[in-house]
Amino acid sequence: MSLHSAASSDAYLPPARLTRLAFDRRSAAFDRLEFLLGEVGQRMQERMPLIRIQPERALDIGCGHGQGLAALRAQYPDAQIAGLDISGAMLAHAAQRDPQRQPGWLGRLLGKRPTFDLVQGDLATLPFADGAFDLLWSNLALHWHPEPHLVFPEWHRVTRQEGLVLFSLFGPDTLKELRSAFADVDAQDHTLRFVDMHDIGDMLVNSGWSTPVMDMETLTVTYETPERLLEEVHTLGGLRHPPGAFAGMRGKRWRAALLAALDRRRNADGVIPLTFEIVYGHAWKLAPRVAQERDAEGRAVVPIDRIGRRRPPRA
Repeated sequence: MSLHSAASSDAYLPPARLTRLAFDRRSAAFDRLEFLLGEVGQRMQERMPLIRIQPERALDIGCGHGQGLAALRAQYPDAQIAGLDISGAMLAHAAQRDPQRQPGWLGRLLGKRPTFDLVQGDLATLPFADGAFDLLWSNLALHWHPEPHLVFPEWHRVTRQEGLVLFSLFGPDTLKELRSAFADVDAQDHTLRFVDMHDIGDMLVNSGWSTPVMDMETLTVTYETPERLLEEVHTLGGLRHPPGAFAGMRGKRWRAALLAALDRRRNADGVIPLTFEIVYGHAWKLAPRVAQERDAEGRAVVPIDRIGRRRPPRA
């Protein structure tokens, strides 16, 4: 397979409990998707030099197998890094990236404290204190939550004043070729739907985040066989049913028609393209502005006891 980039309805998602169980099952095969997660994560990192921040504590939300944790550790070697995922199986894989968690003499040699902390939890009910982190990072995870409008207020709660959230997620055009192929064989919706970029921006503002910046690009992944395409979309979580279930639910003839519909979408190079719309966003948690006193003529008044007062240091 190969990957190319080009500038460039409401979401239906299962409850969080089902999402946890689904990703527990998919975790063993998730390594095959690291090319996509790594590519998008690298593009997120390329945005970081434009954002000046040196966090003391950073959290990777939806950390999966820990690829982002390693990237955050490399970029911020002095920061305390934590990872959260709803799937315990995903976290078990992430722990394998941490040499200080390894058993035997290697772990003892490197010390007992892990390189990063790992916590199981839901994106909208984070098990952390208010203002616990300077930086929240989330790569291709937010779109799996059934109620994203509840996620951003919780992320805002655990972020310090002047802290930053930086994330990526799938947009509505993701899997459009696959939806088109399904439409050739029946009128039902077999893929998940994703929230529009502008709606995500509105959610940020309504949750108290300041100066949100949103942008989007499309990545095209190509597949040599329709079977491999279906398998990877299922591992990623984009299908409502496993590929193997289609034959049992609809019959072998229906499945053959779906594979043929995907085959008809081969491009001039003889491969099947699949679009992923990647939405990027970042926003700041800023202290609310205090209304400035004014005199009778409308001029700003600064009380004498505030002159020269500095912002108190962080705890």
